[in-house]
Amino acid sequence: MRTRPQRLADVAGFNIDRVADAAGSDPSVLRLENLDTDLGPPTEAITATIAAAGTLEANSWLPFTGKPSMKEAIAARVAQRSGVAYDPATEVVVNSSDGEALLDALLALVDQGDEVVLTDPTYAGLLNRVRLAGAVPRLVPLLSAYGEWRLDLDALERAVSAATRAILVANPAFPTGIVLSDAEWVELARLCVEHDIWLIYWAWMEGIVFDGRPIRHPASLPGMRERTIIVGSASCEQRMIGWRLGWIVAPEAVMPDLSVVQIYNGLVAGGIAQAAGVAALTASDDGLTRCVAEWQRRRDVVGRQLAGLPMIPAAGGWSQLVDTRALGVEPAALSRTLIEHGVAATPMTGWGGDIADRHLRIVFSREPEDRLELLGDRFAAALRAVGAGSSLG
Repeated sequence: MRTRPQRLADVAGFNIDRVADAAGSDPSVLRLENLDTDLGPPTEAITATIAAAGTLEANSWLPFTGKPSMKEAIAARVAQRSGVAYDPATEVVVNSSDGEALLDALLALVDQGDEVVLTDPTYAGLLNRVRLAGAVPRLVPLLSAYGEWRLDLDALERAVSAATRAILVANPAFPTGIVLSDAEWVELARLCVEHDIWLIYWAWMEGIVFDGRPIRHPASLPGMRERTIIVGSASCEQRMIGWRLGWIVAPEAVMPDLSVVQIYNGLVAGGIAQAAGVAALTASDDGLTRCVAEWQRRRDVVGRQLAGLPMIPAAGGWSQLVDTRALGVEPAALSRTLIEHGVAATPMTGWGGDIADRHLRIVFSREPEDRLELLGDRFAAALRAVGAGSSLG
């Protein structure tokens, strides 16, 4: 029997499914382990889904790179956010998830042995897609400064070398919830321009920012339109996880390669999902402002419930991290004990390097505020059970 392919040598599972399996279907368990939300999609998207189901137009393979109406809606949304215009016909491709789009981008841009710069912590799906594409991840630490996550700019510059093909970032980043500052964006742009490398920008949550922070878009920075690959989806901002709808927006020069990879990797997003996506992106009010306010309130409840623990509040997104090693317990061990106390939370082992491995993730987007109010007592009980140091309880 052949051995496992080398590109899979360092690729492991998420841990999320194991935590979810341990939680089972017990309704009393606080489900903080997976990136879900109970806030529903725009009504227009549901109506469009029902209307499209069973129609010939929605039940077709064509067009292979996405329906014109979907491409137009995507280009308009990116232009609204960035102030940069893109041609829907030549600079947008639609696919069946942002995860697929990220792999498409890597397959179209990197060769075996090229390096891609990411943060530590990062989303394990980013890290392992880099490996699946045959590239080598180079990790740059996120640091705690003044109660926020910040990008280590000195380490970032050291990480970029002659072998670097791309920098891959999300904003807000997952799982930390960091929102990059103007200075961090300027430095990222400088490195991309000076070293002539790509920025793969995962924009799936860019509108989910808290405390009045602005939405910043890297394509608007000098020299960046021609070297930025924008990957987005309807999963989070439009709360359409089950529709599996994503996209890539990129300069026309690289779009033929991105399109051909998409055609042979995923072919096309379903027409039913695209009809819903158009409705969501063009709705007069897709509910995002209301949902961001609710997610921020939930983040604040978690902060109050876990006050005193080594945890940096998310500046955006759906999750934040607790440094369990600072409490004297490994993340996986605390995760197992938390299940016994009615809390499902995922250890971040494999979600980067040394920094990720210290942390347990808390997803605050799924549970309502009244249930999150139960978190403090349960967490304190779990910490007592493992003998960890804590100022809780």
